[in-house]
Amino acid sequence: MALLILFGFVAGAATALSPCVLPVLPIALSAGATGGRRRPLGIVAGLALSFTFATVALVYVIAALGLPDDLLRKLAIVVLIAFGLTLMAPPLAARVEAWISRFAARGGGPKTGGDGFWSGTLIGLSLGLVYAPCAGPILAGVITVSASQSFDTGRLAVALSYGLGSAVVLYFLMLGGRRAIAPLARRGTAFQIAMGGVMVLVGLAMLGNYDIRFQNAIATDLPSFLVNPSEALEDSASAKSALVDLRGGGHGVGSEATGAAPAHGADGSLDLPVLGKAPEFVGTERWFNTPGDRPLTLSGLRGRVVLVDFWTYSCINCLRTLPYLKAWDARYRKDGLTIVGVHTPEFPFERDAGNVEEAIERNGIRYPVAQDNEQQTWSAYGNQYWPAEYFIDVHGDVRYVHFGEGEYGEKEKVIRQLLAEAGDRVGRGMSGANGIEPSAGVTTPETYLGVARAERFTNPELSPGLHDFKAPARVPPNEFVLRGPWREEFHSATAAGGSLELNFGAQHVYLVLGTTDGEPRHVRVLLDGKPIDAAAAGADVHGSDVTVDSQRLYELVDLPRVGHHVLRLEPEAGVMGYAFTFG
Repeated sequence: MALLILFGFVAGAATALSPCVLPVLPIALSAGATGGRRRPLGIVAGLALSFTFATVALVYVIAALGLPDDLLRKLAIVVLIAFGLTLMAPPLAARVEAWISRFAARGGGPKTGGDGFWSGTLIGLSLGLVYAPCAGPILAGVITVSASQSFDTGRLAVALSYGLGSAVVLYFLMLGGRRAIAPLARRGTAFQIAMGGVMVLVGLAMLGNYDIRFQNAIATDLPSFLVNPSEALEDSASAKSALVDLRGGGHGVGSEATGAAPAHGADGSLDLPVLGKAPEFVGTERWFNTPGDRPLTLSGLRGRVVLVDFWTYSCINCLRTLPYLKAWDARYRKDGLTIVGVHTPEFPFERDAGNVEEAIERNGIRYPVAQDNEQQTWSAYGNQYWPAEYFIDVHGDVRYVHFGEGEYGEKEKVIRQLLAEAGDRVGRGMSGANGIEPSAGVTTPETYLGVARAERFTNPELSPGLHDFKAPARVPPNEFVLRGPWREEFHSATAAGGSLELNFGAQHVYLVLGTTDGEPRHVRVLLDGKPIDAAAAGADVHGSDVTVDSQRLYELVDLPRVGHHVLRLEPEAGVMGYAFTFG
């Protein structure tokens, strides 16, 4: 966490030098040029505090209530325009100033809107909301975790350090601006009205997304390090590692395991050392497929071999493991095996118990499943992956851990050996488990459409809000591009009349999709400029359309073999995209 706080401060300072600061900069310079010496200090103090509140506390509340992610931006525009209109009406500004003076020991005169620390703080508080969309990958990662886990002081400290880093740079910019604009400030009322006009114009520009269009326009022509000087820092291995620790990884038996195939002893048996005591199931919500849907405990399962499988229902890697898990459950349950699926969500809609229950029924899962919405069991194990399997013996000790797909034959041997150690007679017959293996030769890694984790997009830097994307005609290999109007949010991107293209190398293409109101909508799918044959594309495709009728994973492409193609998606307005995976 200390490393993230340090990175947050430096990244915040770098962000204050990027084009993202342009909506804030004119107001900060003009407001800081009036009043006493302490006013700029008040402005940056207010900015840091309101930025911290907006990017963590408000986002946490918005996520909990299921409100749109761009609500902060809309609120910022309203506050900015209202404040500007107030300054443009001197009698109204005087009344507001009189109210402020009750709290400001050095409140300002009738023409400057306050000359002390507290009057500057009020302006800074409004600017913090405007500055919130500038949050970079580090802070976006903290926000994502805060929206799905318990809020703590560490995440607050990261957001505050980000705001302080920007505030320090803006403070020195304002000091320079005071000297340059001081002659104009002496005009009193006229300058106050002009300052209010600047705020209104900036607010109207933000309302029409012109600030974002300007940033995107210069990003097309400038090197990325000039457009976003904090990008290299925030994408560094150290920063990403610190974010993994924030999510709960790095502690527990899972953090010590390699996930490699078990070694074989001289007698042919598997070498399964004790890796540690298995943590209990903690912080779970609903349980499924248990008597009366009551919670299970590892202490209550003592004497049985337990396989704990961390999964989430929109993860293709998890879905491909289900045929094996179901086969092992059917073959070895009576011999002493209990499989427990711990459903730890990645996206907000996966926290809904109804969606989880529907996925359990759709996939024919009969073994117990627990909801781990707050990632407490995930964190207790120190887990970092979907899927991840922990094999626990009858004494409650973890004997083997595997991350991801594959090694199914070895994993079944682990089950049989642990059952044999317990004295159970499992016989010679194997389960006959069979499922879909990942395709060899896939070159395109997974990516997310939400700004918090989006990667490999040819578009300029993505940020929350409605955008009209301009993009090059050709998409580079293993890259993605948004065209036309899309609404970007932290976890997803919502179609507003635009399209999406990707140049992929794979046999299968999967995309997590949903709709804004739960009503079915369609996505037109074109492969190399032509409609996909319905017979080759899978049951989700009708003609050349994918029907999005629930929030889940959809197979868009099912080819005979791995190949390199360009996929174009033309979704109806209101279709939400979350993450691409390939196989």
